[in-house]
Amino acid sequence: MQSKLTLAFACACALLAALLGAASLRAETTPEPTTTTETEPELSPPQPDQREIQRRIDKYRHETWRWQRLMGRALMLQLPNPPAEVDQKIAVWKRVAVETRQRALNPPHKRQWLCIHGYEGSWTDPNAPYYGGLQMDLSFQRTYAPDLLRRKGTADHWSPLEQMWTAERAHRSGRGFYPWPNTARYCGLI
Repeated sequence: MQSKLTLAFACACALLAALLGAASLRAETTPEPTTTTETEPELSPPQPDQREIQRRIDKYRHETWRWQRLMGRALMLQLPNPPAEVDQKIAVWKRVAVETRQRALNPPHKRQWLCIHGYEGSWTDPNAPYYGGLQMDLSFQRTYAPDLLRRKGTADHWSPLEQMWTAERAHRSGRGFYPWPNTARYCGLI
């Protein structure tokens, strides 16, 4: 009986030693949670790749070119003083596109063209020999908007803004409002 008790005591001691050993092993390999106020470094947002950067720049460049073509201006192929930072470069192209759009939507003599239009035909007037809202003949269209005439046909297929910018090119060339002698007089322009 005593040997059985001794054996049971030895097993209990061995079990206790094994449990204590496992606990100390676990304590050595498992890191304790830290209670310090250290913060993990913040991850910066992923940087766009070169293709995405170029896509963003091209979006604003093409919009700028669209409005410059409408106004009959030379295309700005690159920024005069491009910033070094990519984000700044995108922001500058965006600003240029917005400013160019504003200029294009407001031709210098817009009020005068709208007055002339009020005495002329519909913006979509297809009746020869004068077309559109400013009643432009084919010779006028060939001279001041050959690309529009080639791409879209006669002025009755152009937007009102395209018609006004065509008239603006004629005005800038020195013709003034004289291609519309009667309606320009009604509007007090000549």
